[in-house]
Amino acid sequence: MNPVSFSLILTGVLLNAAAQLLLKAGTNAVGHFEFQLGNLIPIGLKLALEPHILGGLACYAVSLVVWIMGLSRVPVSVAYPMLSIGYVINAFVAWQWFGEVLSAQKLAGIGFVVVGVFLVARS
Repeated sequence: MNPVSFSLILTGVLLNAAAQLLLKAGTNAVGHFEFQLGNLIPIGLKLALEPHILGGLACYAVSLVVWIMGLSRVPVSVAYPMLSIGYVINAFVAWQWFGEVLSAQKLAGIGFVVVGVFLVARS
């Protein structure tokens, strides 16, 4: 994989990871809710107007364009596993920003993901 292709794939992955983190921050700001007919409009409006959620959706939109550009240069059997890098990034950022637990079991799983992505990237 050449540097341009790798940059496009990595940028797509990072934007996708950022989108997830922004969506989580947005749901934290809105709070826990249940979709019911009576609160569909108020909750829908809260979600639609929450800046973090809007930022997350924007990241998704840009990541889609960048990802398509990357897929035009890299086999999907190599590109798709790279999305797993997002799991690794999100686990550590969620630990830092949201106080989520990083147990030994999660860290072991992250290690397997990293090794797997490394093996696929080298193929």
